[in-house]
Amino acid sequence: MTLSYSHAHQQGSGTTEVVAVLVAITDHIARVLTVDQGKLLPNGPLMPLHRSLQAGVRQWVEEQTQQPLGYLEQLYTFVDTNRRNIDGHALVYVSYLGLVQETQTQELQSQALWRDWYDYFPWENHLDGMPSIIMDFIVPVLLEWANAAEDSSVRERRHQRIGLCWGLSESFLAGGELTNIKAVNDDAHEQREWIAEHVLLRYEMLYEVGLIPEAPNYPPNYQAVVLPEDWSKRIGVPMYYDHRRVIATAISRLRAKIEYRPLIFGLMPDVFTLSQLQQSVEALSGMRLHKQNFRRLLDSQNLVMETGESSSAQRGRPAKLYCFRHDIELQSLLMDSKLPKRK
Repeated sequence: MTLSYSHAHQQGSGTTEVVAVLVAITDHIARVLTVDQGKLLPNGPLMPLHRSLQAGVRQWVEEQTQQPLGYLEQLYTFVDTNRRNIDGHALVYVSYLGLVQETQTQELQSQALWRDWYDYFPWENHLDGMPSIIMDFIVPVLLEWANAAEDSSVRERRHQRIGLCWGLSESFLAGGELTNIKAVNDDAHEQREWIAEHVLLRYEMLYEVGLIPEAPNYPPNYQAVVLPEDWSKRIGVPMYYDHRRVIATAISRLRAKIEYRPLIFGLMPDVFTLSQLQQSVEALSGMRLHKQNFRRLLDSQNLVMETGESSSAQRGRPAKLYCFRHDIELQSLLMDSKLPKRK
């Protein structure tokens, strides 16, 4: 079954659609709003609702999803050559990234569903360490794919891409051996830093090699490892119309931006504890942060202020409640403030 339909556009002769990636954090879990049982993002034909395209998109998204948006930015423009309108023209969709505060998430219509974004990208969740799926299955297949190239320069470039995308050391890749890969410990192979914002690059590589169901060459025919029968579930929830690639683009953009712009404003409630703030940043990045370094950076950037109140914790000492500084919040789109990277 192909997950990238090729059929006449249901709206007739239209050639452009809007696709919205709405992100929220609930219970310290990064979620994305989906429709059609999690197989699609909110989408529809591009209609001239407003003189400003972004204002029109904001109105359209809020009307379609009943979700009040905070921060909104254009993400990317995609061409879906597998979908055609009745005139045979390829569909173009303009994607937007929107942030929804946890306290503003409304009760959804029956076809809409907030999904943990790691349901779609399980290899991106390093909150409990590197997922076993990477070294058990993904890397062996990628190395066989790299070694299968006849041209030595192509093999070298593929190994370099694998190392940069998956945080693998040059010495590990230079061996090129697949037999003892599962016996290698983390210290031996992860000498490069795992770059959290390389989500799209990793997704594109899995697509190229045929490791995800959306790829035209899925399932891959390699001998290094036998993929389990439930591989299509282990590698994440597939989506129609290449929408998983759109989410990967949004996660990459958001992970990159939270390092130098305080977009976390758009996802937090009005008041919060510092632990809640840290857990929310960790949910986005997929990485644990060092508590003392995180709070030291918050102090140096002067991003938050005490409210004078405390949380009503059921056990333990109540934690102080904080809010973002009003002047910082007003200038957040122009600031060079950043939040810390991995632990």
